[in-house]
Amino acid sequence: MRIFGVIGWKNAGKTGLMERLIAEITSRGFSVSTVKHAHHSFDVDHPGRDSYRHRDAGAREVMLASGNRWALMAELRGAPEPTLDELLAKVSPVDLVLIEGFKRDQHPKLEAHRAAPGNPLIAPDDPTVLAIATDTQVDTDLPVFDLDDTKAIADFILKQVDL
Repeated sequence: MRIFGVIGWKNAGKTGLMERLIAEITSRGFSVSTVKHAHHSFDVDHPGRDSYRHRDAGAREVMLASGNRWALMAELRGAPEPTLDELLAKVSPVDLVLIEGFKRDQHPKLEAHRAAPGNPLIAPDDPTVLAIATDTQVDTDLPVFDLDDTKAIADFILKQVDL
């Protein structure tokens, strides 16, 4: 399966870039799935809902299904967080999986970088970062894209993954 990541510090523009890339790449006829890493506790369920009650009662996995979508929630219950490879093994086959986060993993990545938060670039210390998308000037030998130039960034990613 072809994978490519988008990384960056908080407020770097990762999620907006991911949204635009998904729309751009799917408009070209490719199927895309995503994996997003969350650094904090999150919940897609709500107290009082049947599925929440199932999890709260101790279910390891709860699957929700309707005529529009299905979702599988898994409770780790003290087990270690799954690796990116373990998560990717659960993704149905598609042309491209875009990964948001997982910046320490060893897959090809593009760094989203905004000047405003004042964070340093990740790229100089990470050889898996192949390009930077930014709203400012950066000193690097890597390809640099305007953070809003979705078409050029999509072209770069698709070339990198041979699509």
